[in-house]
Parts: sequence; structure tokens; C-alpha cells
Amino acid sequence: MSAMDQLKQIRFEAQAAIEAAASSAQLEQARVEHLGRKAELPNLLRGVASLPPAERGSVGKAANQLRKELEAALETRQSDLERAELDARLATDVVDVTLPASPVVPVGRLHLVTATRREVEDIFLGLGFRVAEGPEVEHAYYNFDGLNFNSSHPARLWTDTFYVSEDVLLRTHTSPMQVRAMELHAPPLYLIIPGRVYRRDSDATHTPQFHQVEGLAVDEDITLGDLNGTLTTFARAVFGDERKIRLRPHFFPFTEPSVEVDVSCFNCRDGFVRDGSRCPLCKGTTWIEILGAGMVDPNVFEYVREFGYDPDRYTGFAFGMGLERIAMLKHGVTDLRLFYDNDLRFLEQFG
Repeated sequence: MSAMDQLKQIRFEAQAAIEAAASSAQLEQARVEHLGRKAELPNLLRGVASLPPAERGSVGKAANQLRKELEAALETRQSDLERAELDARLATDVVDVTLPASPVVPVGRLHLVTATRREVEDIFLGLGFRVAEGPEVEHAYYNFDGLNFNSSHPARLWTDTFYVSEDVLLRTHTSPMQVRAMELHAPPLYLIIPGRVYRRDSDATHTPQFHQVEGLAVDEDITLGDLNGTLTTFARAVFGDERKIRLRPHFFPFTEPSVEVDVSCFNCRDGFVRDGSRCPLCKGTTWIEILGAGMVDPNVFEYVREFGYDPDRYTGFAFGMGLERIAMLKHGVTDLRLFYDNDLRFLEQFG
């Protein structure tokens, strides 16, 4: 048999084997039988040099062409087999996504801080306030100057506040939105501003990042009595219908007069718990501090007088509370850092 006839025979047998392969294993076997080191075609290629000179060129060219054809046929058949195998798996491995998972995947829940924020927002939305948000990277003007902080106030120090540059910082409270909101909206104005704030503190009751809710109400004839009524409603909604609040004199740069607000203790009776010991929550005083507040200082209105806030016509009140503190008091959390440790043993107790 001549070399060319031998190549024709190899082509016929190899193509038949490739087409007959019904699996990747059978296809690999066909590859070895017809293109492996001991296969007939590679041996013929190695023996081209021993052929008569007149046949070497045509036989060598035809043999190389046949090898390329067989390699291409093997790749095509391999793709066809893989596609068929995938189609078969897709037809048999059908999953009914409407069935419940097995095992049942636990439903997620809101983080306690998020749940507390939404609860506070719902309360004040019911009182006619709107919810606003502001930038966490703030200008010193809005964080301090526009809120009547004098140039020597300790909060301005680099040891107390995270500065990005000389006049840009991570806000230390959500109060800057008081000024920003009054620049954007003419009175009357009723809003709360929840969000993250940053201070250089870190211990069991302080973290460098925490959450606040600022409240602002500006209108004609707003009085301290309106503040008292608003915060009483809030305290009863959060801590129970029997709660009372009291206002104690204090100082904040942006309110005058300023007050600390306490809520009557919901953990004891007359300062003592059931076993007769002093209440650990209120320390036996029957009152728990929850937030700071006061009437908006007329000096703050002076910064936004051009936007319609005439201090001779309008008055207002402002308050600020820590969301983590509200959550700690309501749910008996003893360490602020538990909110951020991501320990499921703690987080799964709520929600």
C-alpha cells in the first residue's frame, strides 16, 4: 500500500472513531489511537525521510494536513459532547425555586442601631417632623462657627476631632444640618437629622464612630413648653406610657437656655430593684439622662437671617440624642462596643 493510500485509510478510520465517541473518555481513547506517539499517522510522519525523494514533499504535506484536520475534528467533537452533557444536567438537575430551602435559611434582621433609628424616625414623623440627612465630611463653618462655637472651644482641638484638613473635618454631631437646612428652607421648619458622627473617644460607653439624631423646630411662638411636650411624647413612645421627663439647666453653644433631659427610670421602683439593692441603671436617683436640648440661640439665627430667620420673629428648639444610648437603655446593653463586634450571640437577641 502506498503512503497516500495509507493516509486515506487513516483518515477514514480516525473520522469514524471520532464520530462514534459518545463520551469524553471514548474521545480521548480515539485521540491516543490515531494521534498518540505509537499511532500510525505519527509513525508515518517520522518515516517521511525514508520515502523516495519524489514522494517526500507530497506525503509530508498531506500527513501534516491530515493531523490538523483530526485535531480540529477532536476539538469540535469535544465541544459537542460537553454541550450535550450540560444540556442533560440542566434537564435532570431542575430546582424548584419556589420551594423552601433545605435546611431552612434563617431570615435576616435589622441591626439594633438601625431598628432604633427607624423607631425614632417613626415617632417624629408622627409628630409632623421631616427626616433630613447631611454630609459626614463637613466644613468647620457648619460644624462650629454657624452653631455659635467660639474659637477656643475644646471640641475644635485636633485631639478631640478628626480633621481632614484645616477647615474640613468628620462631623462631631449632626447639628451642622441645622444651619444647612435653614439656608435651604424658609421657616417654619420641623425636621430630625439622623446619621453617623465621629469623635476621638473609645471605651465601654464611647466609640470613635456612633449615631445621633438631631431635632430642630423653628416657627413663631415656639416655647420651652413645646420642647417639653415633644420630648415627653418621645420618651413615652420609646420607654413606656408611664414615663415622665425633667429638664435640668445645662450649657450648649447653640441653644439658650440649654437643658439636659432625663426620663423617669423604668427599671426600678423608688430607686431600688426587687432584691432591695440600688438600681444599677439610675444609680438610685430614679432618673436617667437621655439627651441634651434647648431653645435655639438667637446668635444661630443671625447666621441665617438673610434666609428669612429673623430672631425677633422666630424662635425654635433643638435636641440631640445618641441612638446607641437609647438602644442601650431600652434593651439593657451594658457595653457600647457590642454594637460593632459583629457577635451573632448578641445580634440575634434583637429583631
